[in-house]
Order: sequence, then C-alpha cells, then structure tokens
Amino acid sequence: MGGTGLIGAHVVEVLGERGHAVTTVARSGDVDHVLDAGSAQVEDLRPLLAGHDGVVYAARTDEQRPLRKPIHPAFRRDMVDPVVRLFMAARAEGLTRGVVMGSYYTYFDRLHPQWRLTERHTYIRSRVEQAREGRAAAGPSLPVAVLELPFVFGRAGDRLPNWAGPLDGWARSRAPLAAPIGGTAATSARHVAEVAADALEQASGEDIPVADENLTWHDMISRIAEAVGRGRRVRRLPAGLVRAALRSGGALQSLGGKESGINPAHFSGLLLARLFIEPVSGRSLDTALRETFTEATSAR
Repeated sequence: MGGTGLIGAHVVEVLGERGHAVTTVARSGDVDHVLDAGSAQVEDLRPLLAGHDGVVYAARTDEQRPLRKPIHPAFRRDMVDPVVRLFMAARAEGLTRGVVMGSYYTYFDRLHPQWRLTERHTYIRSRVEQAREGRAAAGPSLPVAVLELPFVFGRAGDRLPNWAGPLDGWARSRAPLAAPIGGTAATSARHVAEVAADALEQASGEDIPVADENLTWHDMISRIAEAVGRGRRVRRLPAGLVRAALRSGGALQSLGGKESGINPAHFSGLLLARLFIEPVSGRSLDTALRETFTEATSAR
C-alpha cells in the first residue's frame, strides 16, 4: 500500500532486487491495483492480498494540516482504521508478515513518557494507536514490524519528501538562514526500504527505529544550502523567540476552532530538543541530500 510514494517506490525496488515478486497498490499512478486504502473495506482488500506472504503499509497523512476540532476522529479515520482493516484482511488471507511505516515520535514517546506526547499531539497519539491496533488486528500469527522513521531524504522519480520544496526554495534564496537549537535523526529512503525488506524476510514484529545520522538543525540547514550551491552562515534562532512564535500560532489556531496533528502550542518542546536515535547506521546522507535538493527545482 502506497507503492508509488517516496518510500513505497524504494521498497518495491529493493524487494525486486532481492528476487521477491511484488504487487503494488496506490490511489493513483502506474500500479498493479488502484485503490484508496483510506476507504477500502476488508472485502475490498482480501482479493488483493490473496496469495501473498506479506504486506507493507506506506501511506502517510499530513500531520501539520489544520482541521476543525475535534481532530482525533479524522486522524483515526485516516491513520488507524485503514491499518486495522488491512491487517484484518491480511490475517484472513493467511499472510505471515507485515510492515507499517511509522514515526520516530513513538520511539520518543517510549523513551520519554514525561514529555506526554500522546496527550499533547493527536498525530503521535494516532501513531501509537495505529501500531497497537494494527497488531491486534493481525494477531499472533502475523507479526507486524513498525519502522519508526525520522526525516527521510531521497527521491523516487519526481517524488520528494513533502517538506523538501520549501526548504529548497529557502536555501536557494538570498534570505538569511537561521536554525534553533535542537536537531533530528535522519535517514534515506533507500535505507528505509532495506530495513523494511529485512523486517519482511525475518518476519519481525518489532518496533524498529531507523536512522543514518543525527543532525542538529544548524547542520541540516547548512548541508542543504551546500547541496544547492548556496552555502553560507546559518544563524542561531533564540529559543525564546521560537517558543513565543509557536505559542502564538497555537493560540491563533485555537481561536479559529482548529487544531493540527502536531500541536503548535507544544511543538517547541520537540523542535528545541535533540530528537536523536541511537544507534545510527553510520551511513553518510550526502548522496540522499544531493538527490533531494540538487535536482529539486527541476522536479517541481
């Protein structure tokens, strides 16, 4: 599911290289089956899964898009219910392994329960529910690995990370560059695909955090600017300014009766933290950075 996306396309490629037969499903595009996983019911999914050993769910949702309150039902509808139906169908068809592309926020929710991430951010709550309820639907005979993904660099044809365009435009502009304290783990789409293939081949049912490098925001923005040929100084954004700006954004959303999956009022706690995964693979992200940004303008 999600076979034409950035990660899904790489999964298809890696599985093919390893000699596996792959069936692709997506909402549109050049795939074996066109299907909207968000609305597909168990009876729609079973014929597509019949005769297969495993399934990968690589569809995504936009956690930043403001929605009318309350937003949790919409996130359950988009993120949790499709996964539950998919693994109900997979179990009924006798599949023996599955992979869900998740988020590294669930890793930090386990690591730092005092951050109260599921209380503060509907997206993170829904990711936790997605993993728990998807596995419950699959049952013990169908282990489901959840890949906990950070920032993912790379490209698949004209598919880029959804955040690449704005960062590319900023890095190419004459505007000053600035970054807060904190940072993030990062990986490449190719590495994610290899981990997914490993999880399928091993019938893993584990939570698997994936990271190649841990980058401060300063380092990430510097390397993006260098990748587009506009390397320059990156200034430090004061933490107080970041907190105030995000609190204001959260207040404006609330006044408008809206919320987003990552709550701006509490987002500074994540943005200013070092969201680093240990251990990292140690692979360099230079190639994936160049793929994402050197050609990004021509792809848009």
